Amino acid sequence: MFIGEYHHTIDEKGRIIIPVKFREALGKEFIITRGIENCLFVYSKENWAKITTKLSSLPFTKKDARTFNRFFMSGATDVELDKQGRVNISQPLIDYAGLLKDCVIIGTGDRLEVWSQESWESFFDSTKDSMSDIAENLFNESVNL
Repeated sequence: MFIGEYHHTIDEKGRIIIPVKFREALGKEFIITRGIENCLFVYSKENWAKITTKLSSLPFTKKDARTFNRFFMSGATDVELDKQGRVNISQPLIDYAGLLKDCVIIGTGDRLEVWSQESWESFFDSTKDSMSDIAENLFNESVNL
């Protein structure tokens, strides 16, 4: 399970360090793709296989299914950790997520997300005050957090 928040920088060659805590669970090779809300999603090969199985079960006759698959799968890139624990992120993914220098890598259970620091702070600031309402809408009374 991926949890936590880590701050790193992306260098001029598009490389970012993956926190040591996440490397074993990700493996040496893993997948980075476009996420939702202008961040990147990072999946282990195992979790990627689960996601692609779910996506392939969507009916191709539904426009939303085709659109989401195009968006999500076309951005997917196989990456490999180098000896320093870095990965090279492709330019289209860097552009999509607006990764300039300061980045935030967060664990969200089955995946990591890579955000520009500015986007993460904006997202966090805009949602932190509504967490009580969001929790109430998502969880029934039998779920205790």
